Amino acid sequence: LPSQQTAVPFGQQIVHTNVHTSVIATAPARSPAADRGPPPFWVPLVSGMIAGGIETITVWPMEFIKTQLQLNSPTNPLPYNSMSSGFKWTIKNNGFLGLYRGLAPTLIGSIPKAGIRFGLNAEIKGRLRDSNGNLTPSKNFLAGLVAGVSEALIIVAPVETVKTKCIDMNVPFLSGVKTILKNEGVSGVYQGALATAMKQGSNQGLRFMWFNEYKTFVTNNGETQMTPLKSLFGGMSAGCFSTLGNNPFDVVKTRMQGTEATQYKNTVDCFRQIFGK
Repeated sequence: LPSQQTAVPFGQQIVHTNVHTSVIATAPARSPAADRGPPPFWVPLVSGMIAGGIETITVWPMEFIKTQLQLNSPTNPLPYNSMSSGFKWTIKNNGFLGLYRGLAPTLIGSIPKAGIRFGLNAEIKGRLRDSNGNLTPSKNFLAGLVAGVSEALIIVAPVETVKTKCIDMNVPFLSGVKTILKNEGVSGVYQGALATAMKQGSNQGLRFMWFNEYKTFVTNNGETQMTPLKSLFGGMSAGCFSTLGNNPFDVVKTRMQGTEATQYKNTVDCFRQIFGK
């Protein structure tokens, strides 16, 4: 007798039957993202630039106080020791706009920085996907790591150095740049580049890994859409996760970019001295 065959769509159970045998096989699951294909490179690039500018303006007051606390030392003590007391002291003595001192260089750098981050991450993820369009957590981490190191060496290192020294010297952006170039030369702008690359690489690797795994879970591997609220929570949780994981690198980066960085021989020595104290 002729065999009878029935096949259901790819990714579901496939059953072949005839009078002699019955075989059941399951095809590998295919991500819906693979069917849609990756977006054009400029989409995550432009989206990242817009998001980067909004993010920087929103979180800058907290970043400003955080940097001050990380620079605190016995030889240069602060009049406050926490985020809340830092807000109160700064507003009382410098006014509300005092919280935004040093914003200019970071805002200027954050727009291309975020563009590089999201654009390059999307490009690398597209190249790392398997034949079914899926990514493992380690591949998500690798894509974020490469994007983070790239943005650090191209944009973040000089911008963060100028930002940190302006805050440390309590001077405006242009005055700070002139002082750095006069006293330290161009190399002073790239001070702490290794620590910055370590910080940004680990930060973005952990952040993208967490968010992509979160997105896969809440959308059932792309079967449903992400709501704005779910995206907000995913971004917040990814930020918290990455910060907890790489805060030691952030502290070292800030110390290496401060005006008292000459007390450290290099990034490794900075780690050693901080842990030694």
